[in-house]
Amino acid sequence: MAQLDRRTFLAGAAVVAFDPATSRWLTSLPENSGAVRIPHLDGELVTDEASLVEAATDYGHLAHLMPRAVLRPGSVDDIVAVVRFANEHGLTVAVRGQGHSTFGQAQADGGVVIDSRTLATIHEIAPDRAVVDAGVQWLDLVRTALAEGVAPPVSTDYLGLSVGGTLSVGGIGGASQHFGLLVDNTLELDVVTGDGRLVTCSDTQERDLFEAVLGGLGQFAVIVRATVRLQAAPAMARVYTLTYPRVTDLTAAQRTVLADGRFDYLEGQFVPTDDDDFAFVLEAGAWYTIEPPDDDTLLAGLAPSGVDVVDVPYFDWLNRVYETVEQIEALRLPGPWLNVLIPDAATDEIVTDLLTTLTPADAGGVALLYPTDRTLIRRPQVQVPEGPVFFLLALLRAVSPPDDAEAERLVADNDALYARVRAAGGTQYPVNALHLTTADWRAHYGERWPVVRQAKDRYDPRRVLTPGQGIFG
Repeated sequence: MAQLDRRTFLAGAAVVAFDPATSRWLTSLPENSGAVRIPHLDGELVTDEASLVEAATDYGHLAHLMPRAVLRPGSVDDIVAVVRFANEHGLTVAVRGQGHSTFGQAQADGGVVIDSRTLATIHEIAPDRAVVDAGVQWLDLVRTALAEGVAPPVSTDYLGLSVGGTLSVGGIGGASQHFGLLVDNTLELDVVTGDGRLVTCSDTQERDLFEAVLGGLGQFAVIVRATVRLQAAPAMARVYTLTYPRVTDLTAAQRTVLADGRFDYLEGQFVPTDDDDFAFVLEAGAWYTIEPPDDDTLLAGLAPSGVDVVDVPYFDWLNRVYETVEQIEALRLPGPWLNVLIPDAATDEIVTDLLTTLTPADAGGVALLYPTDRTLIRRPQVQVPEGPVFFLLALLRAVSPPDDAEAERLVADNDALYARVRAAGGTQYPVNALHLTTADWRAHYGERWPVVRQAKDRYDPRRVLTPGQGIFG
């Protein structure tokens, strides 16, 4: 969806008051009605049907929780005002960036959804950092930064995500093997806590809040601005597509290249074949500006059954899936995604068993499998398996043609596979269509659960923020 600005929404029906007795937002303030005038806003609070329907829709097209109002903020002060108002009147608030949740996580049934797309300014690009509003897309940040010869160390595969939304989840990609997650490359945040305070936090200032918010799934504060790390960027990417006949051949090769760090980028995929099966692909990249890498050195000892090598501009590589994702989104297909993190020792067994029943139709879209160095994941809210290495298994399904029964079946399959992963010591990367209870979240956080509860009590005591995650019931 195209980036939006505040002028886009001037035609909407602006709210001026709230009736606590009926929980209705009003576009006029009747005399002697008991309604409360809303605070001054630089943007708008709207209740038109199109805005509400959009806020009750996400990339997964599986959950449709209707808010009663949508805030199009014109400033950070608007977010402070609305969060405080929500505390006073028993409302809930969720932030919607680019709408790429999959199971209603950024929806607020009967509450207020903040559309962060109207706060999307890139404030600063420096050699080692960028300062951006939470509504900025990574695509715009990367394009602007590359013009200055720099880029984030890690990028997600799809650059159409918002900065704030990604940092609320973690932000994993093919360069995480060297640099950790995007949250590990975040230097400072401006946030609005659940009780309505605007706070700047970092590793040296309000550190408890900083660590709670990064990967915190929107539970403790609304991210409104972020300072993220940049580094010198290459000009070109040499991309290697190595094919293997068995998944265990793929994971063995991935472990080899993870251990010696020979590639700058490392992922892997299950690729459907003509005989309704899968081939297994190691996807790797080596960056350069002048002198291209030596193929023989990079491919030594990997023994793929097929090799493809291509050189592309670095930006084109980072942005390689954008148009495809946009085309899929336009189809409005149900997307029962599953992203799980599996301990290295259990990966081959779990994935091999999965492949005895998984068909290309069940995968339904993109199926990823690749390892990451656990020691680089340092933000405590991001739960990863024990051990030096874990694998991300991502089943990024799309049900085509749309079929509610098929989507429900695949969500049930997600539940079963997640239970298997949990039993093996794995966790979830929380961009999923899963039926999760508070007990499931308690198990997800494990020994950290009391800290998570304390942070909720401290920063969002009235349980205002992000009810769609369902973490606290």
